Amino acid sequence: MTVITEAAAGSGPSSPPRPRAAVWRRLRRDKAAATGMVIIALMVAVAVLAPLLAALEGQDTTTMHPELVDSATGGTPLGSLGGVSGAHWLGVEPQTGRDLFARLVYGARISLGVAIGATALQVLIGVGVGIAAGLGGRLVDTALGRLTDLTLAFPSVLFAIALMAIVPGSVPRPLILAVVIALLGWGSTARLARGQTLSLRTRDYVAAAKLSGAPPLRVARREILPGLVTPILTYAALLVPANMISEAGLSFLGVGVRPPTPSWGQMLSQGTTWFRPDVMYVLVPGGALFLTLLAFTLLADGVRRTMDPKNTEVAP
Repeated sequence: MTVITEAAAGSGPSSPPRPRAAVWRRLRRDKAAATGMVIIALMVAVAVLAPLLAALEGQDTTTMHPELVDSATGGTPLGSLGGVSGAHWLGVEPQTGRDLFARLVYGARISLGVAIGATALQVLIGVGVGIAAGLGGRLVDTALGRLTDLTLAFPSVLFAIALMAIVPGSVPRPLILAVVIALLGWGSTARLARGQTLSLRTRDYVAAAKLSGAPPLRVARREILPGLVTPILTYAALLVPANMISEAGLSFLGVGVRPPTPSWGQMLSQGTTWFRPDVMYVLVPGGALFLTLLAFTLLADGVRRTMDPKNTEVAP
């Protein structure tokens, strides 16, 4: 959090921060950030093209293949590496024999969709509350500050489990997952936005806008929001992997996405009992989740470095 704040504080005091064409060039020249962007682009492409990829293999997520598992051992896939073959590129699921590759690519839709959706909602709520607290009077700041503290103090995991357990089956669980994760996690974004707003409102260009009679909403939109781009983008890139872990954890605990709809967390939950006889069922979703988390972390660190005016490692 400190690093993010320092990166945002580098803007000059006399004029509002503006987007620079050099930022994108610097980001592409940052090897770690570029690697993260490539991996993220590949994962997003996998999620978007999941039906095409599954059709290319000739499989789907629901068809069971009992002939490909050994009923005598409780459902261990036949063959090496969990039943990897020309028809099943990553093998099959234990007990059911469902294709693992198809479930992996469709699971990317759930894991990435829930994480990105929850992050977008967290940023929307957090930035709105943070700017309102930073630009409002003492009473508004105090009230919103207590609300933020209350959100941060909630035992989010237990509360999410309780909420997900009572959600009716007719409601799309990925949507509910994203909303629950966002509603329980916007507090840190609000604190970051409030701190930056308190710093930015003392700048000359913000004072000039106020003196010119600009309404608060105009000041927030035209003068404050541009200064929040750097810290919020950096923090959002860190929120996505955190929310992916939250989705995976809730699915692992059995209150997230339910079968036959696949998600990486759900696959990990089911794979823990098959680690010894079928290591692929753990390595495949676990490896995809780890790679995606690493990519977003690399991207977030790259965004912080390239948008920090004090940084000289990446030349514009």
